[in-house]
Amino acid sequence: MSFDTESRLSRTAASTGTRTRAGTVTRLSGTRTSVVGDSVFLGRRAAHGVRKTASFTVLWLRETVNAAGWLLVATLVVGVVLGLAAGLVEAWAIAAIAAALLLMSIPFLLGSHDYTINLELDRDRVVAGSEVNGHLDITNRSKRVSLPGLVDIPVGDGLVEAHVPLLLAGSQHREELTIAAKNRGVIDVGPMTIGRGDPVGILRRELTWPGIQRIFVHPVTVRIPSTSAGLIRDLEGMPTRDIVDADLSFHAIREYAPGDSPRHIHWRSTAKTGKLMIRQYEESRRSRIALLLGLNDIEEYADDDEFEMAVSAASSLGLQGIRDGRDVLITASAEMPEFSRTVVQSIQTIPTLNGKQMLDSMSAVESSSRAMRIEDVSTLTVNSFPELSIAFLITGSSLPLQRLRAAAIAFSTQVNTVAIRCEPGAEPSFRTTRELSVMTIGALHDLQHMMARGAVQ
Repeated sequence: MSFDTESRLSRTAASTGTRTRAGTVTRLSGTRTSVVGDSVFLGRRAAHGVRKTASFTVLWLRETVNAAGWLLVATLVVGVVLGLAAGLVEAWAIAAIAAALLLMSIPFLLGSHDYTINLELDRDRVVAGSEVNGHLDITNRSKRVSLPGLVDIPVGDGLVEAHVPLLLAGSQHREELTIAAKNRGVIDVGPMTIGRGDPVGILRRELTWPGIQRIFVHPVTVRIPSTSAGLIRDLEGMPTRDIVDADLSFHAIREYAPGDSPRHIHWRSTAKTGKLMIRQYEESRRSRIALLLGLNDIEEYADDDEFEMAVSAASSLGLQGIRDGRDVLITASAEMPEFSRTVVQSIQTIPTLNGKQMLDSMSAVESSSRAMRIEDVSTLTVNSFPELSIAFLITGSSLPLQRLRAAAIAFSTQVNTVAIRCEPGAEPSFRTTRELSVMTIGALHDLQHMMARGAVQ
């Protein structure tokens, strides 16, 4: 009885792929499920490959076939359809011509570009109204003849085209370039692309070099005499009316009070009076010039010429201050978010470590309708940088005098505040009010002449 049962278990295990030993049952995993899983996996991989190939093909067609090429493809399809449906000989003729044009344009794409391209500019910093010269060297590194091509060089918002002739193996071609830097700004040159296509413009292949060179177009500036512009001549600072216990400018002697430093005891006066006497000093402040540039093109400037004059005036004053070794601070409104539920106030500071850095930053300054009002810029500037000697508020002709006075109130009475109103063509003038002095300039050179006469003291 037990033998028959064990025999049946053995035969069953052998037939089902199950082994029994010492009361343990083990099932093998060789079932049809693995075959189905492999099929699903292979199907997904094939679908992924098809999608990848299709996307690559679509991208290649989009980059290679021009508008004229797509027109020929549409003409070919329409001609074949009409020829099959209506049997029109003319439709077949049109389709044949379109196909012939497409086939003839393919050989112009054969081969590859193996170029070495080197773009050299004679300078990367110029003044507005100048030109930048350069040359483009193209060398054929391949061992085969390279067909003619066209190099596209983006220059700011424009495009410069350089034609490359047929180049033998190892040959080089140089193309001279001239870039006009008419307006202040930052010009990005590149990335360059070289294209090859048929003469009709049906198909085109492009190869891109990702390198970008940057040209800083500085604002026009005038040289201001260092002895004018209200700049403080004293390198150590300007004595103020504030009395302190330690500084450079001696003021008076007073009686010793608990907590005073023994270093400031005036022993000669102490010997005369019989009491400890302490020196007092007038607080000295180092010359620090603040230039506040308005950026609101709707409320402050009548046109772009006024704004460019304001940027040039601020750059001229800042550059002269740096040359004289002064602490120069240039502030303007930071970019305000277009959609904001709360009022955001922020200012930006222009680097003034040296003249080159300042002019580079001033090249990128732009006006905006979302810029903060000049009054808010003044308030934030005073709160962030309280120790100032003289402040220039530089704006356009559209800003009324009442708002200039409101902006000047933010500064203390010890700060000499001057407003410079830029109005091209206006008669230069200078007047003083209780809160500030207002200077109107009709040209940038008016700033130079009025400062040279010592209008701001």
